[in-house]
Amino acid sequence: MIIKQWPNNERPREKLILVGAAQLSDAELLAIFLRTGTKGMNAVDLSRSLLTQFGSLRTLIGASQDDFCEHKGLGPAKYAQLQAVLEMSRRYFEELTKTTNALLSPDAVKDFLRSKLQDEEHEVFSILYLDNQHRVLKYEELFWGTIDGAMIYPRVVIKKVIDNKAAAVIFAHNHPSGTADPSQADIAITDKLKKALGLIDVRVLDHFIIGHDVVSFAERGLI
Repeated sequence: MIIKQWPNNERPREKLILVGAAQLSDAELLAIFLRTGTKGMNAVDLSRSLLTQFGSLRTLIGASQDDFCEHKGLGPAKYAQLQAVLEMSRRYFEELTKTTNALLSPDAVKDFLRSKLQDEEHEVFSILYLDNQHRVLKYEELFWGTIDGAMIYPRVVIKKVIDNKAAAVIFAHNHPSGTADPSQADIAITDKLKKALGLIDVRVLDHFIIGHDVVSFAERGLI
């Protein structure tokens, strides 16, 4: 059955307007983006098929152009549209960091860091520098590689914090595997950085790990 023949409250676009985007399934959201289906499949059926093929919405969104375009119903035009949507989302969250109190909500911080780090193919360690009222001064990516192998140097972090005149910081890094649970190395480096920054009276408010979910050290009592 074509979507136009569905009841109004079941059509993805109308449903979004009625109850909000958060209430839609991944397939319904993807169907709105795709707009049309293919022969024998409406947009929702095509979306369900694509999500099954890719394994998840995140994998679809993070696919390379070649992988994306080889699937039925997708192509260079859709790939370009998707990249434009993603970039607009990133810029939206970037602007939020410049707005007073924009990231004081834990959910806003999680959304911002997810937009920055979730689709990175390699592990990236980043810092949000905050003033004494916990307003964002700057977001910066500092180290690349695995947390336990390379490369997080407290002296570099301290210098960056001083240069940015930060009174507090939030750390974040991604797990490309998708598993967001903190490792012992994650816990150890966080404790090391917290002690180092404590010597210059800078607070470490949290450390977020970005995977399929977002894990907060503060919420888990690890900081």
